[in-house]
Amino acid sequence: MSLRERLSEVADTAAVAEVRPESSVSHAGRDAIKRNLHYLLIEEMGTELSTSTDEAVTRRAIETKLAELIGRESTPLSLADRREISADVIDNILGYGPLQSLLEDPDVTEIMVNDPATVYVERRGLIHLTDRRFIDETHLLHVIDKIVGQVGRRIDEASPMVDARLPDGSRVNAVIHPLAINGPMLTIRKFAREPYTIRDLVAFGTIDERLASFVEACVLGKLNILISGGTGTGKTTLLNVVSAFIPDGERVITIEDAAELRLGQSHVLRLESRPPNIEGTGQITIRDLVRNSLRMRPDRIVVGEVRGSEALDMLQAMNTGHEGSLSTIHANSPRDSISRLETMVLMSGFDLPVRAVREQIASALDMIIQLERLRDGSRRVVQVAEVDGMEGDTVVMQDVFYYDFSMGVDESGVSLGRLKSTGLRPKFMERLGDLGIHVPAEVFAFEPPARR
Repeated sequence: MSLRERLSEVADTAAVAEVRPESSVSHAGRDAIKRNLHYLLIEEMGTELSTSTDEAVTRRAIETKLAELIGRESTPLSLADRREISADVIDNILGYGPLQSLLEDPDVTEIMVNDPATVYVERRGLIHLTDRRFIDETHLLHVIDKIVGQVGRRIDEASPMVDARLPDGSRVNAVIHPLAINGPMLTIRKFAREPYTIRDLVAFGTIDERLASFVEACVLGKLNILISGGTGTGKTTLLNVVSAFIPDGERVITIEDAAELRLGQSHVLRLESRPPNIEGTGQITIRDLVRNSLRMRPDRIVVGEVRGSEALDMLQAMNTGHEGSLSTIHANSPRDSISRLETMVLMSGFDLPVRAVREQIASALDMIIQLERLRDGSRRVVQVAEVDGMEGDTVVMQDVFYYDFSMGVDESGVSLGRLKSTGLRPKFMERLGDLGIHVPAEVFAFEPPARR
């Protein structure tokens, strides 16, 4: 029997004959009843809740006790009210309160809690206001503490910001007082229950089959690839999909701030950074993990996101025999991603000449894939550029594929554009050919834009 069916059965048991649909109470009244039932459950089942290790047994005990407590409730409640109250109280005890149903909704890709009474979600790239809300700030803080505590992190006035993750890998960010003026804020970027595959991204329109085969060849050929894009453009999702092309026999080390990648290979070692403890010590940074990974005999190093001084160590690894490395970066274009890498290397504390930094970047990177979230909410690969060495003091790049925005949009605002080839064949194709990896010439056939 499903959770919803069990909750309906509990509510039906508690219902009395004289209850009528018109006896429905206000939102404030239901919130008060939920809060009271929550506290009563904890008070009467405190020891049982804290010591039980079997969730199914605990759930049945809660349902039984909840039916008893609802039966004592003097406020007239409709059957719908009883079902809603039962579901919400159980979500508060065993799940993540008002967010539980949103986390279970496969159409929701992001959850944004602005304050206890304001919860937005993203569906198909567009933001919508929901009717979900928390009882008060204490209720929201309790859910945040529950999420953060599960991965061994903390959030309090001394450390009012935190990055964490849910058991399924979904990314979580929370900010509380004194930084959050309007009250605690929570953002959850959900991951699909089943990791997306390249077929899924082709179906979504993020990538086409021609580019998919080209990227697969590049990964098999151990090219160093950087995935660039703005916030929420799908960089981590694409990184996870691209990483699936890595042959199963290779030793892969993933390095992340919060472990999100879900690789299916049999030989994957996952490393996660650690923030400082309450005394301000014990921090392990991405840079520390990149350095340590070089001593672990990696075939591939996959860095979830490069955002600081670890850029120098990653570039040095790429230039010292650790080919086939993959990472993401926040940038608006491939050229901007090169500039950001320069800045990050200069943040490492070494007084390096800018030309030397650019030479490192030009030598280390082979290809940059640019993602963008369009106005219609879709996420698309809009540019694929080859990094082609240095010319004077400038890193030379050439576009291999581009997204034709000039094709316009349809009546509903959906983009009609698609990815097209520039007609230029990347120079690294010779290297792939030497490895026995061949890409058909028609993949690079020139396609002019719809209009100039």
